[in-house]
Amino acid sequence: MTTRVLLVSGSPSASSRTGQLLNHVAGLVHGAVSLLRLRDLPAEPLLLGHSDDPALAEAARSVAEADVIVLATPIYKAAYTGLVKAFLDGLPQKAFAGKTVVPIATGGTQAHLLAVDYALRPVLSVLGARHVTRGLFVLDTQITPLDEELRPRLQVLADEINAVRLSAVA
Repeated sequence: MTTRVLLVSGSPSASSRTGQLLNHVAGLVHGAVSLLRLRDLPAEPLLLGHSDDPALAEAARSVAEADVIVLATPIYKAAYTGLVKAFLDGLPQKAFAGKTVVPIATGGTQAHLLAVDYALRPVLSVLGARHVTRGLFVLDTQITPLDEELRPRLQVLADEINAVRLSAVA
């Protein structure tokens, strides 16, 4: 059995540091990963909660098929993006049941450090995540170029994802 890892980017920007960070994570995770960029979903059906839209249905299917979900979002005004909010609102109530979810937040200042615990973790738990990891907050300035201090933190995160993969195989 292969553990499926889904990386979800909640950034509205095409040249996102959050996306760059997810690329670094993908490079450290063993095996194949899938990437879902929420900015690529059709805006009107997403905002109106039309889960029957083919692109939204496919995104929800990707969530359903994943064993590990890495949800990365920039932090704006102490919270995750509206894209993340709209996407999570459109998922079924227990969409993360039985899954390990890894929250990652990026921000311009340490003032956003607690957003992982106070903004992301509660909604991930409500969606039924079996396990929400400690998560990671990264300053924008640490991403491009990748800060040497960040490398071991990313490796720890990837090791946790890889351990979930190994435990599913055993």
